[in-house]
Amino acid sequence: MTDTVLITGAGPTGLALAIHLALHDVPVRVIDAASGPATTSRALGLQPRGVEVLERIGALGDLPERSQSSLNMSYNEGSRTVLRLHVGQAVADRPKQALLISQAEVEGALRQRLAELGGTVEWGTRLAVAQQEATSVTVTVQTADGAEQQIEGHWLIGCDGAHSTVRKLAGIGFPGRKLLERLLMVDVRAQWPFDKNGSTTWMESGHMLSVTALPDDTWRVFTEPSPDLPDQLSDSEITDRVLSEFSHRSGVSLDTVTEIRWASEFRIHRRLADAYRHGRILLAGDAAHIQSPTGGQGQNTGLGDAENLAWKLVLVARGRADQRLLNTYEGERRPLARNVLRATSAAVDIMLPHNLWKRLVRDKLVLPAVRLPAVQRRLWLAASQLGINYRGGPLAPTSHRWLPGLHPGDRMPDLTCRRLDGSQTTLHAAISGRWVVVAAGPHIADRHAQAAAAQLGTDMVTALTPVEPNSHDVVLIRPDGHIGWRGRPAPDKLTAWLNQVLWPA
Repeated sequence: MTDTVLITGAGPTGLALAIHLALHDVPVRVIDAASGPATTSRALGLQPRGVEVLERIGALGDLPERSQSSLNMSYNEGSRTVLRLHVGQAVADRPKQALLISQAEVEGALRQRLAELGGTVEWGTRLAVAQQEATSVTVTVQTADGAEQQIEGHWLIGCDGAHSTVRKLAGIGFPGRKLLERLLMVDVRAQWPFDKNGSTTWMESGHMLSVTALPDDTWRVFTEPSPDLPDQLSDSEITDRVLSEFSHRSGVSLDTVTEIRWASEFRIHRRLADAYRHGRILLAGDAAHIQSPTGGQGQNTGLGDAENLAWKLVLVARGRADQRLLNTYEGERRPLARNVLRATSAAVDIMLPHNLWKRLVRDKLVLPAVRLPAVQRRLWLAASQLGINYRGGPLAPTSHRWLPGLHPGDRMPDLTCRRLDGSQTTLHAAISGRWVVVAAGPHIADRHAQAAAAQLGTDMVTALTPVEPNSHDVVLIRPDGHIGWRGRPAPDKLTAWLNQVLWPA
């Protein structure tokens, strides 16, 4: 019998997880307290890692055609531009680029893909109670008409954001600190004299105001207001404050503003859940970690959570692995989230200094360094999340960080390959939630794929040969694109590794 999975939260993380499960016929229900899909969002970008995740589950669609793939970023002190970045220029040779597009559009593409697989979102359904037993979880939900309903499943996954009800019901702590006290934000339609492929930020006196171009003559403006600003402002009060500050700093008239599309305020925190799992309850995305939006890491880290958890949950739900495999989800993803939190927090402290000596460090050391193409390339790689690896983690304990080349735990770069029938594909396109065996010859690839399929299921393994082989090793690639096992041809050793992973002692 295949276990049923309950997912709360129909944002990018919850939808991506549901798609992964639906690809392998794992019964899944997605509920969300909202009355319907969001039409506005804070997140504006997909990093290359997020692009890969959507591509692997068939949800990327036409998002690249509707997105901007480069961004010109200017940082000003008053009327003086102190830093100008051409994001994407230093890495134009990379096959994957970041996409500047609203999270609402990303969610739309994910919902469409879920619908193609027969899945739906139950809107207006709020989680109220969750009780877990040894083999199941029973939740009580309240529907839009006020009625209560009980739903039983085998696993409950909280993808319900920073204020996660699932996390609170599971009793999991969420410690952290504030990074910025408040941000006010509006989206407006206007004819403004700024680069429509970029953003401009003013950083006076440690207080930031930024304007970013969006499609359809729309601009997103957000600012850090003064500490004495009253709480609980109305949308019109937020709009007046933000646009007044914008006009003052930029010198641009507000005469061409024709529509106010959205106004909001929020606080930026850095928080990390004490645990990602409590029995049959697990957390992913903002329910497990929140950070500064600097670098566009939040949505992308959540998509990575979904992909990592999904393949493990599929195997457990289908009886192909012991549930202890799920512990490796936290073991691999929580250290990564901790590093992302540190990096984005440091970026806020550096770019928005609140004292003189930090400002001097930024202006005299940090900004000159960031102007260098080599530094920009390194920053892009860090933000892209393509350099993520799980070396030294629970599934690759013997892979040390200093080892050169590709090893277990590393992300496998995309390759042009052939299937056993001779048809051509790319590695990442062939994954689609499956494990992939890559070997120099079709006979070797087939032998190892059969060995893997005996443990994972025949529908879970694909065999490929590179169009241009550069190694005699056999590589077993996990459904999240990371190397699981690598070695000389030896199906018995591959089987031994899988047994160790799926049925830990």
